[in-house]
Amino acid sequence: MKTVVLSDSHGDAMSMVNVIEREQPDAVIHLGDCWRDTEPLVERFPDIPLYRVTGNCDYRPKDISEQLVILEGRRVFLCHGHTFGVKEGLWDAEEYVEERKLDAFLFGHTHQPLVDMRRGALYFNPGSCGLGHPRTYGVLAVEPGGKLDGRVYRV
Repeated sequence: MKTVVLSDSHGDAMSMVNVIEREQPDAVIHLGDCWRDTEPLVERFPDIPLYRVTGNCDYRPKDISEQLVILEGRRVFLCHGHTFGVKEGLWDAEEYVEERKLDAFLFGHTHQPLVDMRRGALYFNPGSCGLGHPRTYGVLAVEPGGKLDGRVYRV
């Protein structure tokens, strides 16, 4: 299973559309900042499942800021990262992952890509796909046997 992981689009919906057209994923994840940027994805790719959470710039109290999804049997947690203090480190995230026996912790917020295995869990930040940054996105693959593989690419 191939999933495109996006975060921190900050108004650049067209880059996300281009990435999805190029990658042809089985699913798409958006990790917040800006939720409204995902609306064109819903319209343009109605057959591709879209999982999304809000970020610190979204101001959408009725929408979810954290979500657990199961991808090919793997427990993948989605958040923007600000509520876990990811700019200061991953200590809170590590504790959360361990307590809930998660396979992956996906987050954004820092605008810095990260692919890191710690204690058997994948910590994955696709960076920022928005304008004004070295724009990046991620691809999360669940390989045969359930192994998770995360990679970061330039938009």
